[in-house]
Amino acid sequence: MEEIRNYTMNFGPQHPAAHGVLRLVLEMDGETIVRADPHIGLLHRGTEKLAESKPFNQSIGYMDRLDYVSMMCNEHAYVRAIENLMGIEAPVRAQYIRTMFDEITRILNHLMWVGSNALDLGAMAVFLYAFREREELMDVYEAVSGARMHATYYRPGGVYRDLPEQMPQYRESPWHKGGDLKRLNTWREGSMLDYLTEFTNDFPARVDEYELLLTNNRIWKQRTVGIGVVDPDKAQAWGMTGAMLRGSGIAWDLRKKQPYAAYEHMDFDIPVGVNGDCYDRYLVRVEEMRQSNRIIRQCVEWLKANPGPVMVQNYKVAPPSRVEMKNDMEALIHHFKLFTEGYGVPAGETYAAVEAPKGEFGCYLMSDGANKPFRVHLRAPGFAHLSSMDAFVRGHMLADVVAMIGTYDLVFGEVDR
Repeated sequence: MEEIRNYTMNFGPQHPAAHGVLRLVLEMDGETIVRADPHIGLLHRGTEKLAESKPFNQSIGYMDRLDYVSMMCNEHAYVRAIENLMGIEAPVRAQYIRTMFDEITRILNHLMWVGSNALDLGAMAVFLYAFREREELMDVYEAVSGARMHATYYRPGGVYRDLPEQMPQYRESPWHKGGDLKRLNTWREGSMLDYLTEFTNDFPARVDEYELLLTNNRIWKQRTVGIGVVDPDKAQAWGMTGAMLRGSGIAWDLRKKQPYAAYEHMDFDIPVGVNGDCYDRYLVRVEEMRQSNRIIRQCVEWLKANPGPVMVQNYKVAPPSRVEMKNDMEALIHHFKLFTEGYGVPAGETYAAVEAPKGEFGCYLMSDGANKPFRVHLRAPGFAHLSSMDAFVRGHMLADVVAMIGTYDLVFGEVDR
């Protein structure tokens, strides 16, 4: 009698459900997974070494390009590490702006996640719904930084500039005319904070729409309930963070446990799961969007009532104003020195972490006193999560691998940094 052997197959790196350049070598017994071997490194761009070859202030833009769906959160960790070594602290208004944009970024990330994960598992409409709100928040990114994705908005000592007093308006075009144009510009008649007030009023109803399409949908539940169960002990053993950890019932969140920016002044809840499966992680992320909306609303109210500086008054890290440069030769010299040579950071080492949308994103930074880092090492949540792939897909069907990759919320810019 002929012996039946397992066979291996490649899942990716070109597969759309591989979420980037992941090559997963699967050993299969029929449709059942016997072993899963993730092959990474196909996107490797040497971000850490690039950051070590440039002045500190020239590497902020590299951080946006790591997890390119969680841009400002990546910047936040790097900027906080520099601030730790320099012993400086951003003004209070800048801390609230950072908190607000971290939560805007969390919603942007989770909208991308819920849309793409639903698409992976066969639900088409949710992707279009999620991108409707995502575009509204991308407009906020663009208005404050000039870029829709890679903002480079945070700076050591604060943020690039204060919030704009006017949101850009849609102009008449073949796609936007008459009443449609007026409706689109209704939110844009005031400042950015007015725009965000309108958004936060509207957004809970939009999340209800996503839940109407998915939460009690029997096909969605068949694809996610009981799939990829991660018990609390294993979640900790594998170094999981973010929704992967909270979905297993552990209420660990750096915004509560090790508060930074203005989070200690925010009123919000940490959603946790019960069963630790793909469905629980979906529910956790949906509730996180609602909680982020609460935080944004609180930040907007505070920022409306409390004007002030958004950057430290320190020529070493902050450029002087144009008025100062025209009247003060020393200020002009500081300007040129800052943008050509950068600034020396006192010798030492530090680790700064933020609760990024995908989990704990951290930056280990070592300085030898020069104007560029001696060592940069980034702690990417997706890397730790992907390492557990084999342990949690064994015994599942091939289709469940897609659900598991989706629930990890992988972006390979940070995994292959």
